[in-house]
Amino acid sequence: MAEKKQSKFSDMLGKLETGLITVLLGGMTIVVFLQVFFRFVVKGSLPWSEELARYLMVWAVFIGASIGAREGAHIGVEAVVNVLPKRLKRGSIVVSGLLSVIFSIVVMVLSFQVIAVLVSTGQKSPAMQMPMYWAYLAIPVGSIFMAIRFFQAMVEKFQAPRGEG
Repeated sequence: MAEKKQSKFSDMLGKLETGLITVLLGGMTIVVFLQVFFRFVVKGSLPWSEELARYLMVWAVFIGASIGAREGAHIGVEAVVNVLPKRLKRGSIVVSGLLSVIFSIVVMVLSFQVIAVLVSTGQKSPAMQMPMYWAYLAIPVGSIFMAIRFFQAMVEKFQAPRGEG
């Protein structure tokens, strides 16, 4: 039952990640296309387009990092892990997962501190006059998603049959 709930939660999170990354990359593509069109065809420019494309890319990077964690695509030193005995190999995978979760949580906490400063100072983006905390919210949101994904991967590895470890 718990596995089914985790699977359902994981599926929901996966759909959210996929939907967000689709909207973000699609939006970024449209904004950049519009800027190119306006610059070369209309002979004018959109002052906000570069800024919006940059913030959409920042969000896409952090959501994409969560997808990378889900897919096991983050960098690792497999050459060292592969030569370890099975028992140590399993332990190193759990330790690696735990360190990844801790790192994601630390990044999340620190980024919320930065966002608190941005909210208190009322800093706005230069071209769009958008509150800057919206751009910086990508960091804790992506970090939360990554922490969840790293934790899920660690649990899956730990629960795997001994031979698969």
